Amino acid sequence: METLLGDIEEGVEADHEGCLNRGPRSEPYPHANLPVYKTIHRIRRLVLASIDDPYTLEQLQGPRINVSLVRPLVDRLYGDGTDISIIYCLLVNRSQFIRDQSYQAHHQTVNLTRATLCELLATRIFRRFHEDNPNQQGLLLLANILVAGFEPFQGAPDEVLCESLGASKWGYTGSHGYGKMTALEVAIISESKTFLSSTASQKVVEAVYIGRVVYTPSSFIDLIPDRYKQKGISLYDPRKASILNQYRMVVPRTRNILEVLHFLMLMFLYTATMVRRDYSYFSRWEIAFIVYAAGWVLDEFASVLEHGWKVHTQNLWSFLDITFIVIYIMYFCIRMHGWSVGSIEEARQALDVLACAAPIIFPRIAFNVMPENLLFISLRALMSDFLVLTAIAVWCFGGFLLALRWLSRWSGPNETGNPTDSTTIGKWMLWIWFGLDGTGIQRSTDFHLILGPILMVAFAFLGNTLFLTILVSMLSNTFSKLVADATAEIQFRRAVLTFEGVKSDAIFAYRPPFNILALAILVPLRFCVTPRWFHKIHITAARVLNLPFLLFINLYERRYLWKQRTYQPGAPVKRNKSGFFNSLSVHGDIQAVFDAEPPESVLKELEDEDEIDEDILEMGVSRNRSISPGRAMSLSTGNGSTTRRRRWSSVASDAGEDGD
Repeated sequence: METLLGDIEEGVEADHEGCLNRGPRSEPYPHANLPVYKTIHRIRRLVLASIDDPYTLEQLQGPRINVSLVRPLVDRLYGDGTDISIIYCLLVNRSQFIRDQSYQAHHQTVNLTRATLCELLATRIFRRFHEDNPNQQGLLLLANILVAGFEPFQGAPDEVLCESLGASKWGYTGSHGYGKMTALEVAIISESKTFLSSTASQKVVEAVYIGRVVYTPSSFIDLIPDRYKQKGISLYDPRKASILNQYRMVVPRTRNILEVLHFLMLMFLYTATMVRRDYSYFSRWEIAFIVYAAGWVLDEFASVLEHGWKVHTQNLWSFLDITFIVIYIMYFCIRMHGWSVGSIEEARQALDVLACAAPIIFPRIAFNVMPENLLFISLRALMSDFLVLTAIAVWCFGGFLLALRWLSRWSGPNETGNPTDSTTIGKWMLWIWFGLDGTGIQRSTDFHLILGPILMVAFAFLGNTLFLTILVSMLSNTFSKLVADATAEIQFRRAVLTFEGVKSDAIFAYRPPFNILALAILVPLRFCVTPRWFHKIHITAARVLNLPFLLFINLYERRYLWKQRTYQPGAPVKRNKSGFFNSLSVHGDIQAVFDAEPPESVLKELEDEDEIDEDILEMGVSRNRSISPGRAMSLSTGNGSTTRRRRWSSVASDAGEDGD
């Protein structure tokens, strides 16, 4: 069967794990000789010298700045195309400029422009790497650019390393690749959505997500470290791999499917526990839920340690998972304490706390089923703005509560004979805030005949009218920004899901609750055996526990991972699902004319009739606006004997690369 690997697999050896050995790039860390430190500061000097005024992304992409600034910088930084760390260095500078804008108020907009320029340069240079290196060999190069690990102090002089030892104690770990950061990770933490939504970036992200490109990522902390075999960045051929390849369990696509299954099992056990709950003893459903949920919490904890808190919180459903973990820990502590002292009341309280997880668990599965839905993507940003504004409002309105409490003490007892307590005052203010009841305004004279009504009415205006107006305006503005750039936002979340799905910790080879046993057994065993025997024991246990999954994954990937589409020019393409309904439309012919490629005879006639000047293609539509009239006339009349010509077919084939 012909595959997309093509000729790359001819004469190329593969190990027993299916990784095609491509020479030095298949080594764990083959880029230790690149001058990363020097390149970072070179880029910073160029950007600081180039940008002194604030510009938007649209202005930087405009014809004037593009020709005079962006394109010369791209040509200078790209060079001969051998330094693959240039993308990483550009994104590191973007991250630093974003950090600078937070505390340099007088250069805030300028630093934001510099950060935007770094992202734009990274996008253009990465696209040039993509254009100059086509096919699957180019895919391997692009993968090295995006997911190879680098250190900011790589290639720095010794005196710089000594002075910066405190700053680099977590990241600088020598030349073994541990603790290094990739360009993809820097792009995620700096939220470089334009870069990650480019065609070249999405090509690599898709290849990593489905498992065509494999590598061993660097991690912050491994609970069960197994670094006996470090896999370099390489292409994966399932036909040359062993049938039971435990590393396919941590491929992002496979990992995402397994996470959905794990959460469905967790939701089933949770529902069964709450339906059959008993306060006097532990039911078998509750025991199963406690054990399985503990394994699930351990898996989430290992995910946070794998790539860090900042990357983990970029996930859409991270706030739901964290909330459930907090509820589960509270339930577990109360339940265990009640069981130890024999208190049925504490058992009741524990299950009541667990019942509060229902609003978290059931919506959570929707985030997995529809991760690219704009509603769920925007919900995370809207929730963040809402919580920040609400926290500020509660902090400010606390002054009203304190003032009314002091007025209550000064005015003496109310009609019940006791001063109004803070709880009652807070309840009245909360009702006014939500617009539910006006008891607080009616009873405001109990605090003070004049000052009480003034404070309550002022709170009603500020807390209800003004706050809601600001809240709606802020959320509407945030949502409109997300909708305006929905494609980039979706592809950014896809990159986050892919990066977080690649795991190096051996604990991810074990499904909950077996990961608890793996942690309890393998961690002490690691200090008793050699790394080679520890690796053998680990892979044997992982293969036995995941035998059905590994067999299914191997059979599926052998057939479909690199399968080439059987598409020939002139052959009809597959219609979409709404083709029948489109055929009933009076305008169906407009779409139908593009559903199939023209036959070879028509294409040949078109190529003979239409030839396009290369000069016009190189200059582009935007630059033609600034062409002098004489030059434009010479181009339009075809003057000049050195005019280069291109056939229309080559132009059409390049149209797909202009989306960046």
